[in-house]
Amino acid sequence: MTSERLDRLERIAEARDLKVAPERFLSATHGEILAGHTTDIYFVKTLELLRASGRAGVPVVAEVFCRQGGVFAGMPDLLHLLEGAPIRIEALPEGSAFEGRDVLVRLEGPYEAFGVYETVLLGMLASSTGWATAASRCVAAAAGKPVLCFGARHVHPAVAPAMERAALLAGCSGASCILGAHMAGHQPQGTIPHAAILIVGDTVELARLYDEYLPEGEARTILVDTFKDEAEEALRVAHALKERLAGIRLDTPGERGGVTPDLVREIRARLDREGFDKVGIFVSGGLDPDRIALLAEAGANGFGVGSYIAHATPRDMTMDLKVVDGHPIAKRGRIPGIIENPNLRSL
Repeated sequence: MTSERLDRLERIAEARDLKVAPERFLSATHGEILAGHTTDIYFVKTLELLRASGRAGVPVVAEVFCRQGGVFAGMPDLLHLLEGAPIRIEALPEGSAFEGRDVLVRLEGPYEAFGVYETVLLGMLASSTGWATAASRCVAAAAGKPVLCFGARHVHPAVAPAMERAALLAGCSGASCILGAHMAGHQPQGTIPHAAILIVGDTVELARLYDEYLPEGEARTILVDTFKDEAEEALRVAHALKERLAGIRLDTPGERGGVTPDLVREIRARLDREGFDKVGIFVSGGLDPDRIALLAEAGANGFGVGSYIAHATPRDMTMDLKVVDGHPIAKRGRIPGIIENPNLRSL
């Protein structure tokens, strides 16, 4: 979604007269983000008013904090947004846990260099931190067993890579979104959809095709809940692929009761009894930390999580000016002057 560099919006009239192409995706291009097209109009008004008063270039210190604790993420986007601006930036390292009201980012420089981007940078941090926080809870519940992020189908494709990168940052072992995985330095992971089995018409036939065409070194994990009883299909696939089968995937829909701890225990016992103790059980479908913990205890070996991570509530980020022209200051309800956080690092 790259685009040409556009002139930054700096006047009310420019924002009012912005032209939007009638046929396009309903998402901002990179050029539009950098040009301030996704900011709130009042920041453009502020910039114009401050320039009229001769105060737009006043040096300030701004601090970003969050009212709730979580796992911090989103800094690459913020750094790209402010690249080249005459600003000193300090921030909590990505992936770090924080408490509510901790200072997460500190920006120091002329207000006109970053003030118009307040909406944008807060949104970047709020969304990524929300996704990372949710993913970290799933990873903790899995107690060392792998968690893959399958959340791309639950969000607008424009932000799917950012979501899956945040999940990987928070400890997920893999992600299915191709671009998101590569942005985090991973190869995308995933098995096959039910559609493949429905079209082929038989789980075992599809499993053999999958084994034949999948590159060597990639795990053979097969869905077993499409046509027959999950335990029956698991054994059919295991006997067909034998030692080449790495795992089976359970994604039983809610209409059939979903994946339960008892189902996992039964399949584990039946596989073990027939000599397939090395075949893992991978579970997906509406998982949250509570269900992950129960299924992990029952014997599940890995988890695919989509909606819980993707639908995470963005962390409510706030940016306050704390120093203006060298003088500590704050609006009512805040403490004037910077708030120390020894965990911040200069960037």
